[in-house]
Amino acid sequence: MTPPDAAPAPAAPGITPADAADAARLVAFGLQPKLLPARDVEYAELLRRHRDEPAFARLADAVAAGLGLIVLEVSTRAGMAVTAAEDSVFAVRMGDYARRAATDSADRFLHGLAHLAVAALAFPRPEDLADDGYIGRVTVNGVDAFVRQACRRLEERAEEQGENTDPATGAPGLESAWRVYARRSATGATKDARRLAGSTTGIVGKALAFLVDSGFLHRTGDESGGTYRTTARYQLQVRDMAATAAMAELLELGVVPVGDGSATLLPPDEGDDLDLVADAGLPFHS
Repeated sequence: MTPPDAAPAPAAPGITPADAADAARLVAFGLQPKLLPARDVEYAELLRRHRDEPAFARLADAVAAGLGLIVLEVSTRAGMAVTAAEDSVFAVRMGDYARRAATDSADRFLHGLAHLAVAALAFPRPEDLADDGYIGRVTVNGVDAFVRQACRRLEERAEEQGENTDPATGAPGLESAWRVYARRSATGATKDARRLAGSTTGIVGKALAFLVDSGFLHRTGDESGGTYRTTARYQLQVRDMAATAAMAELLELGVVPVGDGSATLLPPDEGDDLDLVADAGLPFHS
């Protein structure tokens, strides 16, 4: 029983409408992937509150969950990094992206293959993906060369197993995508050597531009068809997608072996003509 002269215990601080507005504001910042906390005082202050005030952190996380967003990390390096759950209104599905980027159904598979290859090349070893300080670097020509090398390996595997190597129209999966990719021109046939949108380097370039717009990559130069470096957000995104069916399928095909900590890019066999582009520079919801 509380003594009559004892002071009443202070009431737990309640959540105010202003707190709710601030939490929603933090989530809104997180939905602007190109915005860096170091360049916005309000964003940095809300991140500090998330770190130092558990009640505010729970509120902001609840706001994100209510919008169908998964919080990957909240930090000064990545900001409030969120990804959309499959049923979220913010979800950008690969099929939706590919339909905007290409009208041909085969091209949609190629865009998906390009995105998987970029992720694999950006973080070629398990420890790279786990290291918060690691910065991956990719090029348009390097991604194209990597996929073509993978296509060659898959073609050889199909021949060894006696499988039909003709492209199957409308067939889903990476096993059909590589057949279409291998027969597609790398740059197209324009007189001034510009790459066509439907060429494989055009498809890779469009995929990389989409990742830049999404705050996952920064363009750093024009060499090798365009050079890019990864952001903290992209590392978190690739970690999240590492267990998806599409990435699992790519790993099962043996294109990007992981597990022993060694690099995943292997040189071609001696004398192997892979028909790679010049200056290759090799180093969302499905």
